[in-house]
Amino acid sequence: MARFTLSAFADEIDPNFEKQISGVKECGINFIEIRGVNGKNISQHSLDEVKEIKKILDKENVKISSIGSPIGKIKITDPIDEHIVVFKNILEMTKILETKYIRLFSFFMPANSCEKNRDEVLKRMDMLVKCAKDYDVILLHENEKDIYGDTPLRCKDIIESISSPKLKAVFDPANFVQCDCNVFPDAYNIMAPYIEYMHIKDALSSDKTVVPAGCGDGKIKEVLSHLKEKNYEGFLSLEPHLASFVGLSQLEGGHKSENETSNNLDKFHIAHDALNKILEEI
Repeated sequence: MARFTLSAFADEIDPNFEKQISGVKECGINFIEIRGVNGKNISQHSLDEVKEIKKILDKENVKISSIGSPIGKIKITDPIDEHIVVFKNILEMTKILETKYIRLFSFFMPANSCEKNRDEVLKRMDMLVKCAKDYDVILLHENEKDIYGDTPLRCKDIIESISSPKLKAVFDPANFVQCDCNVFPDAYNIMAPYIEYMHIKDALSSDKTVVPAGCGDGKIKEVLSHLKEKNYEGFLSLEPHLASFVGLSQLEGGHKSENETSNNLDKFHIAHDALNKILEEI
């Protein structure tokens, strides 16, 4: 039997961590894909701070599905050494937060340079996998616009070339739409053997706007239906991107407003209800 477990990027509700927790619990969600905590990315917190975060989680009976790290969201031409130091600290966080997943990316590319930079991408991804060898973790590569792994074939290339049980895929339908990829059946069929984790985000192919699940061209219902047929057991992590929130500007390369809106929680409820409607239908 398939088993979908809901999680969410709670920092899209509020920068304040306790408000994040109350928001997801209001939706009946008991897992968080931890990213922004009290206005700082989780990677910027010390291990002592992470221990205090864990105390709050334990008190509220909320668990961590994955660390939504920014690893790999630097230019391929940027130095890697300092990034590796940050990554090693995140690996230690997995022990404290009791999660086995770390989300990461495959480096921003100059225009039309993926083929030229392929070897450097694989070298860096291999470095990350080797850093994780002594940890009980799985690194989740997320497809994302403007990085090497933006299309299904390049995502497949990374995972097959590294060929490690430590590296698997996050499947993000909206990100594929924003890269002008046909999500289903094309992208899904290419990526299906490697999908370990789902991000629930939808988008319109016409203008790349992010919309609630099922309202765009991400074919989320079709993807989830096929995962159900395959007896997928794993997380569906809600990442609505329906409202401006603290941290969105950095995530989107500075193209969006940094202003926190007063109705982020309302928009989160809309996104959650849209996903539930799909789950009820399948």
